[in-house]
Amino acid sequence: MLEHENLIQFIKYALAGGLATVTHILVFHLVAWRLFPALQPNDHAVRLLRLQVREINDFHRARNSMISNAVAFVIANLVAYVTNILWVFERGRHSFLVEVSLFYLVSGLSVAIGTAFMGVLIRRLGMLTTYAFAANIVSAILINYAMRKFFIFQG
Repeated sequence: MLEHENLIQFIKYALAGGLATVTHILVFHLVAWRLFPALQPNDHAVRLLRLQVREINDFHRARNSMISNAVAFVIANLVAYVTNILWVFERGRHSFLVEVSLFYLVSGLSVAIGTAFMGVLIRRLGMLTTYAFAANIVSAILINYAMRKFFIFQG
């Protein structure tokens, strides 16, 4: 019975995380396109949506992609928190303020690791922004579920 409950919870977490991830991707690309240019002509969103982008060097593209990622993180993490408390986990292990602080701290650390990795992949390897951004998301997913399940919320 417990395994069944854990599977259902993980599926709910995956769906909630999917919504937060889609939010993160959309906000990142919008900000990297319009506010802090970080997209290249070969990026998938640019080609698919036929967006006009400015050519910039890898140093500025890396910096702007990290700024764009930070903006997207704040918004997507709010989506993640709300869906997690309403649908996936039970609140109550900590007070509201501690819970929100831990949620953002854990998410912030995982995104900081992923963002630094993204910057290195772009700056050192000249990797396409889309692929470097995907590496950031994968690292965050791997860390967040375990931390949320076992340290922030009540299972």
